[in-house]
Amino acid sequence: MANIAEKIQQYTLTLPPEVTLVAVSKFHPAESIMEAYNAGQRAFGESRAAELVSKATALPKDIQWHFIGHLQTNKIRQVLPHATLIHSVDSDRLLHAIQTEAQKLGITARILLQVHVAAEETKYGFLPYELLQCAEELLPQLPNIEVRGIMGMATNTDSSERVTTDFIEIHNCAMALQKIMPQASIVSMGMSHDYQIAVAHGATMVRIGTDIFGNRQY
Repeated sequence: MANIAEKIQQYTLTLPPEVTLVAVSKFHPAESIMEAYNAGQRAFGESRAAELVSKATALPKDIQWHFIGHLQTNKIRQVLPHATLIHSVDSDRLLHAIQTEAQKLGITARILLQVHVAAEETKYGFLPYELLQCAEELLPQLPNIEVRGIMGMATNTDSSERVTTDFIEIHNCAMALQKIMPQASIVSMGMSHDYQIAVAHGATMVRIGTDIFGNRQY
């Protein structure tokens, strides 16, 4: 298997220039992150607050940390000072809680709204119509939140047709959101097993972990 640096270089060469690679480093050690960093990677994805804080305080300050896990309201205060972007904002309740903490810290929280299109109960997120309603009605009342776009996941299935349908629906929702919020230009979708389909259907950000770092070290 290619080493981490070779994988980063491979993605740099093959991804379109308008697509940002987030290297999902959750459960992987600092040494692995530094190998990717030394190959030029700067955006890394973490899913646990304590792990994000630990890595952010120990590793180079120009790393852009993306929080990609399900964010619990009691972890917002830990995450906000370190996260360049929170991908997984999935409810009105979480938005209110982020606004409260961001206002206390005197910062603007940059977020993606998570949309749910997959045929699985286990995934979080707004339904597309809920997301657009939230953008029109709730978000104008939350001055410390900047919506940068959408994050979504396809159904976990071997059916490329279903995955394609899901990515098209996520992209359509993203386009509708941009009509409400022109700055919300990020479409974060696609992981190690399906990112090529995602890129073909409008992803501007992909989240790749296993293919870069290997299996997670829990």
